[in-house]
Amino acid sequence: MDGTYDSMIDDKTDLISIAHFDKRRGEAQLLSTHLSQVAALAAQNASRLYLPLSAELIGLLHDLGKYSEEFQRYIRSATDLIEEDDEMEAVDHKALKGKIDHSTAGAQYVWRELGKQGPEGRLAAQFLALCIASHHSGLIDCVAPDGTNVFERRTTKADDRTHLSEALAKADSEIRDRMHTLVNDPKLKEELLTAIKKVANDQRFFNWGLLLRFLFSCLIDADRTNSAEFEKPGRKKAAKHTPWPELIDRLEKHLAAFPVTKPIDTLRKDISQHCLDAAAREHGTYTLTVPTGGGKTLASLRFALHHAEKHCMERIIYVIPYTSIIDQNAQVARGILEPPGVAPGSVVLEHHSNLTPEKVTWRNKVLTENWDAPVIFTTTVQLLEALFGAGTRDVRRLHRLAKAVIIFDEVQTLPIKTFHLFCNAMNYVVEHCGSTALLCTATQPLLHELDKEKGMLRLGAFNNRMNAASELMPDVKKLFRELERVELHDLRKKGGWSTAELAAFAQQCMEQYGSCLVVVNTKAMALALFEQCGGSANKSLFHLSTHMCPAHRKAVLNTIRGRLAPESEQPSLCISTQLIEAGVDVDFGSVIRSEAGLDSIGQAAGRCNRNGRHGKRPVYVVNPQDEKVGMLEEIKVGQQDFDRFMREYKDAPMDFAENPLGDEAMKRYFKYYFFDRRNTMSYPVEPPRFERTDTLLDVLSHNGKALEEHARIRKTKPDLLLRQSFMSAAKAFRPIDSPAQGVVVPFSADGQQIINDLCAAYDPLLAFDLLRRAQQYSVNVFPHVLKKLQEANAVTEVQEGTGILYVNKQYYDEHAGLRDFPVNQQEPIIA
Repeated sequence: MDGTYDSMIDDKTDLISIAHFDKRRGEAQLLSTHLSQVAALAAQNASRLYLPLSAELIGLLHDLGKYSEEFQRYIRSATDLIEEDDEMEAVDHKALKGKIDHSTAGAQYVWRELGKQGPEGRLAAQFLALCIASHHSGLIDCVAPDGTNVFERRTTKADDRTHLSEALAKADSEIRDRMHTLVNDPKLKEELLTAIKKVANDQRFFNWGLLLRFLFSCLIDADRTNSAEFEKPGRKKAAKHTPWPELIDRLEKHLAAFPVTKPIDTLRKDISQHCLDAAAREHGTYTLTVPTGGGKTLASLRFALHHAEKHCMERIIYVIPYTSIIDQNAQVARGILEPPGVAPGSVVLEHHSNLTPEKVTWRNKVLTENWDAPVIFTTTVQLLEALFGAGTRDVRRLHRLAKAVIIFDEVQTLPIKTFHLFCNAMNYVVEHCGSTALLCTATQPLLHELDKEKGMLRLGAFNNRMNAASELMPDVKKLFRELERVELHDLRKKGGWSTAELAAFAQQCMEQYGSCLVVVNTKAMALALFEQCGGSANKSLFHLSTHMCPAHRKAVLNTIRGRLAPESEQPSLCISTQLIEAGVDVDFGSVIRSEAGLDSIGQAAGRCNRNGRHGKRPVYVVNPQDEKVGMLEEIKVGQQDFDRFMREYKDAPMDFAENPLGDEAMKRYFKYYFFDRRNTMSYPVEPPRFERTDTLLDVLSHNGKALEEHARIRKTKPDLLLRQSFMSAAKAFRPIDSPAQGVVVPFSADGQQIINDLCAAYDPLLAFDLLRRAQQYSVNVFPHVLKKLQEANAVTEVQEGTGILYVNKQYYDEHAGLRDFPVNQQEPIIA
C-alpha cells in the first residue's frame, strides 16, 4: 500500500477509515496506523511511570470514534476526497469542525468494560476514561464547581452521539483484538492500582490528580508527536542523546581550565567541589544556598550531570524565573556542552515563550515544544503551566519531569499563591517519578516550614525524608560571611524620592563608583527614569525590561559587560526592572534598589561588586514617589515586611551577625512574609474567574464545596474516586496575574529575517526549527496590550491557522522594546 487515497480503496462502498490526510502529498494516515503508533509511543512515554499497559490502551482508544461514518464523511469532505459518484455524501465540513465527538467512544468503552471488573476495575477505569475523553479539551471536570457530575454525563452520553457501537463494529480487527486483550489483562489493572495505592498519603486526592495528569501527558505527547511525524515524515528521528559521561567530560575539562587568582575563585572552587561530592547522594529534594556571585550555575550543573549519570536520569531541567537568566545560563551551558563540531541545539534546549496559542489547530499542534533534549532551560511559568495549566499544549511536556534532575534557580521568585500546589507537586515528582529537585538561591524561602496539612516541601534523600542533610553546603553561615561584598544603606525618606532626584542620585553614584545599576519594580518606572536620565541621547545609559526580546536584552547586557570589564571600566548607568536581579552575571560598582522585599533587595545586591574586586560597595534602598505598584500585592507586602525587618535590625544588629542581607536576616524576613501571606498560599479564587470563593488546592484535592453542591442537588455524593474540577481549576490557574501570548518582534536584521522565513515556511519541519530560534526574538504580551496592538493592525499571523503572531516594525523601539503605539516610520513598499 503506497499511502495515497486511491490505494486505500478496495471498494467504493467499503472505504478504509483514515485519521488524517495531507492534501499537499495526497497521502492519508490510516486510523489503525495512527491508533497503534500512538499506543506504542504512549506506552514508551509511560514506561518511566511504570504504566505502559495503561498508556497503550488509552492510545488505542483515544480516537476510536473516528471509525464512525459521520467523522469519515467529515474528514473526506474537508480534504476533497469525496467524488461525485461516491456512495458517501459530502457534508459542510466547516460547519461541523470541532463538533463531531470522536473521543467519548473510547472513554465509554473502557468505563464499561473495565468498570465491570469490580470496585478496583471501576477505580482504574475512571483514570483511563478521563484521559481519553479529555485528549482534545484538556482534563475535564469530574464534578463541576456547580455540582454537576460531568464525568457521569460524558460516560452516559447517547450512543447515537458517541458512535460507540458503530465504531466497535467498524474497527480494524487488530485494533479491536488488542483493545479487548488489554482491557481484560490483569496486569494492566494491577499496574494502575499499584500506582494509585502508592501515592495514597496525606495528599492522596491531590496526588491522584497528578497521577492522572502524568498519564494524560503521555497520551497527549504521543498523539501530537505522531501527528507531527505524519505531517512531516522527515522529522521522525530517534532522539539519541549525548551520553552523560561525555557531557561530564566536557564540563570537567572546562572547570579544570579556570584560573584561581583571587580569594573568590577559591570559594567558587570549594562550592563546586561540594556540589560534586553531593551528586553521589540518593535522589531527593535538596537545597543549594550560596550567596550571589558564588558560581551556582556551573556548580549546580556539575551536581546535575554527575547525579544524572549515577542514577540513570533521562534529562536535566533548569527552571528559571526570568528569560533574561535563561538567555545567560543557557549560553554558558551551550558553550561548554556544545563545543565546535557538535550540532547546535543537540544538547541544550531553551523553551520560554508561548508563541503557539493554547487553542489547538492542526498546524500549531505539530509545532509545540515537548522538552525532548538532555538539558532543558525553561521558565517557572512554563513548568507551572505543565503541572496545572489548561488545555493540552503545556501538559504534553509533563511526563518529561519523571526521572529528571530539576534545578530551580532563584526559587524565591516562585509566585506565593502557588506554594502549596508547588510543594505537593514536587513531593510527588521526587517520591513517585524518580526525580531529584535542587533549590538554588542566595535567599532560600522556607518551603519546608509551611503548613504540613496543606503541603510543605519534604527535604532530604528520598529514602530518608527526615534526613537533615538536605543542604549541599556544609556551612552556609560561614559562606555568607566570606562572600560579604556590599553594605546596605536605607535611604527611604518621608514623601519619597522624585524621579528627578533619583535620576540625579543615580548619575552621582555612577560618577563616584564608576557604574551604577538602578532596579525598580515596574516597567513604567524604568522607562520614566531612563528618559529622565537623558534617554537614548545619554551614551552611558542603558535600559532593560521584558518589553525587550531576549536577543535585544542579551545585546544590551553584552555591551554593559564589556564596559564594566576591568580592562575597560567605562562609566555605565543601567535602569532595569527586576529581570536583572536574579542570577544575571553583571558586576556594577553601586546599586540603587527601589523598596521591595528583603529577598529582592538581596538579589539586586548580588549585582554589586559581584567579583569582589573592591572593598565593600554600597547598595541603596530608596522609595520613588512616582512608582505605582497598584495591584502588585507581593511587592506591597514585601515592602511592609522589609520595613518591619529594618526596624528590628536597627535595634539589634548583632542578632543578624551585623549583616542585613545574611542567612539569619533572610530567615527572619521570610517568617514575617510567610505569616502575612499564609492565606494566599493555597491559591484563592473567586468570581468571576471561578464559580465561587474557593482555593485551587481544595478544588484539585477533596473539592469539598462542589461535593456539597452535588449532595444538595442529587441528595447523595458522586460514586467516583476522582471528584476534582480539573478543567475549571486549570482555566482559573494563572502563574502570573495575566496570561501572556508570545509575539515575534523585528529586532535587528536577524529578527526580521526570522519573521520573513516564518511567513514563507509552509514546511512544518522548517517552521519547528524556526520557532526555536524565534524564541530569542519574542516578547510575551498581556491580553490588554495584545488587544490594543490587534486593533491598530500592528500584529499579523505568520500563516493562517498557526496562531503565531509577529509585530509591525513601527512598534518596536531600539531602546525600549515593544510599544503599544508607533515609534518608527513605516518603511515604504517598493514595487
